[in-house]
Amino acid sequence: MLLKIESLLSADEVARLRELLKDAKFDDGRLTAGPAVRDVKNNLQTTALDRTVDEARKLMVEGMLRNEHLNQYALTRRMLPPMFNRYDSGMEYGGHVDNAIMGGADPLRADLSCTVFLTAPADYDGGELVIHSDTGGESVKLPAGGAVVYPSTSIHKVQKITRGSRLAGVTWIQSFVREEAQRDMLFDLMQLARWARTIAPGSPEAMRLSKTRSNLMRMWSEV
Repeated sequence: MLLKIESLLSADEVARLRELLKDAKFDDGRLTAGPAVRDVKNNLQTTALDRTVDEARKLMVEGMLRNEHLNQYALTRRMLPPMFNRYDSGMEYGGHVDNAIMGGADPLRADLSCTVFLTAPADYDGGELVIHSDTGGESVKLPAGGAVVYPSTSIHKVQKITRGSRLAGVTWIQSFVREEAQRDMLFDLMQLARWARTIAPGSPEAMRLSKTRSNLMRMWSEV
């Protein structure tokens, strides 16, 4: 299960991010790629040590933390500082799975991956993020400011850019709940509990749904 958010960031926030990234240093993404993906990775990216993008990182994280749907879906325990990548014409990232452990000196378990699109779809051709699951592949190309969050266990790729340039922010999340199926059930129960509170506020049924979700969270979470 993946979560698409059409407007994680406002137009003003996207404009500010793009302005901040004008002066950022972008390196060849293959420099930090492991041997398993080096041959399929062809993009440019900022580095964790680049302090010139600290404000951009902060802006993206603030947008993620204030989004109710994202927080209910991800159940975020920890998050890596975002990095930003750029795909120019001819660049792509072939099929791969993200590393299980990420973060260098302060590692975390990558349960979920997040991409925030920073370029309007009309400004480039190609560049779709294709996420594979047991039911097939889903192609994602969202408006600037939109985000997609998906299990890091998924095989995914970025299609070749044939016109223009695609800029995005990416990060990885360690969830309080390790298992994808359990996170999905908790997310569904949260939506049901909200619905029940709307149509029957204060009812025993609404309270029972909230209780069930809370107790499952207590049973499954890692703290």
